[in-house]
Amino acid sequence: MSRFNTSASLLTLAAVAFASPAFATDGSVVLAASAAGAVDAAAADPGDPDRDYLSSDIVVRGKRTDGYTNDDGSSATKTPTPIIDVPQAVTAITSDQLEDQNIRQLGEALRYVPGVSMESGEGQRDEVFIRGQETTADFYLDGLRDDAEYYRSLYNIDRVEVLKGANALIFGRGAGGGAINRVSKKASLVEDVTAAHLTVDNFGAFSLTGDVSRPLGEAIALRVNAAYEEFDNQRNFYEGRFIGISPTVTAALGERTTLIASYTYDDDQRTTDRGVPSFDGLPLAGYDETLFGDPDFNYSDVEAHIARARLEHEFSAGLSANVAVQYAHYDKYYGNIVPSGAADTDNDGVADVVSIGGYESATVRENLIGQANLVWEGRTGAIGHTLLAGVEVARQDTDAVRNRAVFSESTTVDLAEIIDIPAFTLAPQRASASTLDTISLYIQDQVELAPWLQVVAGLRYDEFDLDSLNIADSFAARRKDTAVSPRFGVILKPSEAVSVYASYGESFLPASGNQFTVLSQGSVLLEPEEFENMEVGVKYAPNPGLLLTAALFRLERSNTPATDNDGLTVLTGKSRVQGLELSAAGEPMPNLNVNLGYTYLDGEILSAIDGAGVDTELQQLPKHQLGLWSRYDFTERFGLGLGVVHQSKQFASYSNNVELPSYWRVDAAAYFDLSEQIGLQLNIENLFDETYYASAHGDNNIQPGKPLTASVGVRIGF
Repeated sequence: MSRFNTSASLLTLAAVAFASPAFATDGSVVLAASAAGAVDAAAADPGDPDRDYLSSDIVVRGKRTDGYTNDDGSSATKTPTPIIDVPQAVTAITSDQLEDQNIRQLGEALRYVPGVSMESGEGQRDEVFIRGQETTADFYLDGLRDDAEYYRSLYNIDRVEVLKGANALIFGRGAGGGAINRVSKKASLVEDVTAAHLTVDNFGAFSLTGDVSRPLGEAIALRVNAAYEEFDNQRNFYEGRFIGISPTVTAALGERTTLIASYTYDDDQRTTDRGVPSFDGLPLAGYDETLFGDPDFNYSDVEAHIARARLEHEFSAGLSANVAVQYAHYDKYYGNIVPSGAADTDNDGVADVVSIGGYESATVRENLIGQANLVWEGRTGAIGHTLLAGVEVARQDTDAVRNRAVFSESTTVDLAEIIDIPAFTLAPQRASASTLDTISLYIQDQVELAPWLQVVAGLRYDEFDLDSLNIADSFAARRKDTAVSPRFGVILKPSEAVSVYASYGESFLPASGNQFTVLSQGSVLLEPEEFENMEVGVKYAPNPGLLLTAALFRLERSNTPATDNDGLTVLTGKSRVQGLELSAAGEPMPNLNVNLGYTYLDGEILSAIDGAGVDTELQQLPKHQLGLWSRYDFTERFGLGLGVVHQSKQFASYSNNVELPSYWRVDAAAYFDLSEQIGLQLNIENLFDETYYASAHGDNNIQPGKPLTASVGVRIGF
């Protein structure tokens, strides 16, 4: 693993273990203060059920916290709102569940979320489909955009939230199918924790994480999360390592003012694995361990720096404000040789050659985001209000370059367990520089017309100013876009434990796409794509630790580029996804925690888009998805876990020429506490060693799923 410089001394590993991320079983968190207005954490009562959903400061509690239940809906509204009163489908993966499943990477967690299917991200980034809408950029950290293309670790994350459906009012551009928000761990003013977790699997991959959180006085606390990981799996030549450290400070600047500041440094190096090509309409069989690339060239290297500060102030019992600033710097390189299709030259029905191509890419991005929110909770006569008014301004600078591989011999090579890649050189392909300035204004009111009737209504105004230089073509362009995005919802409350809702939301995506890297001579003239989401649903909490939900939705996308008969680009493309989502999360009976979700999705092209005609099925949209994870504790010291993931067959791309077969995957776990301070954990992924294909990037970059993989972990907490 010399390419990744992964050797680490015992002293380094010991330091990481001491100052590394918390794990749920020994030091998780419970929310204890308002999302909009902070209170003195020492005075907050973490046992008050009326404050369970509020999300500002956190209090570290004992062995396990809320299990798989999350009742905090503030990410969907930017106000203190219980999730049962959010008119939108939301899936949350808590810190307890992440630890029970031994999940360290965002992509691993999302495989259990119905309505989300994984794109392989070219082996170097998080990329997903949410309700059939592909995105590389709709990722958020505590509600602020984290849109660079890289893999996100969860060592400093308390929970992962997937908010479904178009909702530009809260998240701004994109998020056509939904948004993925990570809620970070923070320092507590009232309790401390020291925790560490070491895990190793049968392929030699291991992870060492831990957490130190200390009050440094009555008004200030420090928490440090850190991680060291080494990657390995069944794929030939696959390797890598990850280093992360994230200190955070919480300071009470008075009884009504709190400052939360943090810095995160992530350094990720790994093999760029593009998977296997297709043959005869299916993933190429017999080569699930083969790297279709060059072991010395196929690698990625990412460094991410994210510095954040959030100031919260409570003017009075009903009026509060928060201001957040985030600076992020991302420096990324990756190179890859890529399979582009297998063929049968002997006409015997068996593939014997594969075509290849390749390139290298480097991107440097700086994001500066400022956001301010004012929240008023009060009444006008008999009518209650939770009024939000906010502003967000941002600047994003991106420099990118890409060089293509030029081969000295044929780009068609023989199939083998180890592919013989011919010599190649690199030639300039494209280079660009862009600056994006945005300003957003939004207002929303959650109105209680009666104890049984609530209305949510709001508008957001966005203005985009993109300056772009295509260096390779010497093409400079500037484009301004504006958009107004409404949100509306009605919630009926026959009882406190039941919400029946109907909602409508819109979002948009400017023609420069998810990443805003460069404008072409064609895209500079195009209007933004538009998304409309209509949804009806019901949420029921039979007890405080369990939430059952059901939702019917229709999501329509329009203004998608298409090519007309004259070869011109026109905005006539339309698509639609509609479906049903069911979920249950929490504790249906004592000692049993469950997170279960099922989604039925039906998607098609309504009006031709580039690469797809009318009635084409949407890419990577399985009709049926099931995700289940459960844990049952037989005693205070011993428990078992069981998980099931199912996806029905789906097409790898809009061509509808290559099918990813349906699959079932069963996972299992066992937990045993040797004492209050030490616990053992066994996790088995793909218990029955099924062959399946977990994700794709087009028809010829298809990622095989892991075979049976067992990991053993040790948890230590004080």
